[in-house]
Amino acid sequence: MLTHRQKLLVFGAILTTLLGATFLLEAPEPTRSVDVVMQSPGDYEGREIAIRGEVLDGSIDEENKTFIVHGDEWQLLIDYLMASQTTGGLGDNRTVYAEGVLVKSGDSWAFEAKVIKTSCPSKYEEATDE
Repeated sequence: MLTHRQKLLVFGAILTTLLGATFLLEAPEPTRSVDVVMQSPGDYEGREIAIRGEVLDGSIDEENKTFIVHGDEWQLLIDYLMASQTTGGLGDNRTVYAEGVLVKSGDSWAFEAKVIKTSCPSKYEEATDE
């Protein structure tokens, strides 16, 4: 019969193995830039992905819940109407992280976001002496 200590060790080993298997099976999707995704958007069409980009000046449409993010070469329309999670602070020139699905609409591409997160600008602003 196993001692109490041996039972705890066996239980711990099983738990550790199951936890390790979960991480291997559910590896998080890497975040891709707008430029990487738009170089070959067909590779990502209909897949759950995470992207990042900067909000294009004047592109935020609060009524339709859309905005445009850009990289160095490409732009992409973000539709966040169905987003279940959004952080405050969406604004021009802000870096945005979005999780969702890339879809083709006619000849153009759009990203249907489920999650939108923005960077905190105060974290990057210089302190000023008054």
